Amino acid sequence: MTDFSKILEKAKEIEKKMKDSQEAIKKIEVVGVSGGDLVKVKLNGDGEMINIDISEKLFTEEKSIIEDLIKAAYNNAKSSLKSKTSDEISKSAGNFGIPGFKWPL
Repeated sequence: MTDFSKILEKAKEIEKKMKDSQEAIKKIEVVGVSGGDLVKVKLNGDGEMINIDISEKLFTEEKSIIEDLIKAAYNNAKSSLKSKTSDEISKSAGNFGIPGFKWPL
């Protein structure tokens, strides 16, 4: 039988790791690019766009092309953010290690 005091102790440890992980995620910044670096979009860990850089070379292009490049850069950044946040969560949640107890994850 599993010792429930060990489970509670481990749960508190996991809670702290998850809070630390959430704080680390907030500090993440990623850059997505498109059009051969003509458009760069920077997102923070909350997925908010904090910067966009559009090369002046694009200003002669049609509006729809510029819009597509912005969307592509954003999607590239969002994908990178998803990967980095998953890595951060895995670090904190990876090995709970309670003998005799299986986590439903």
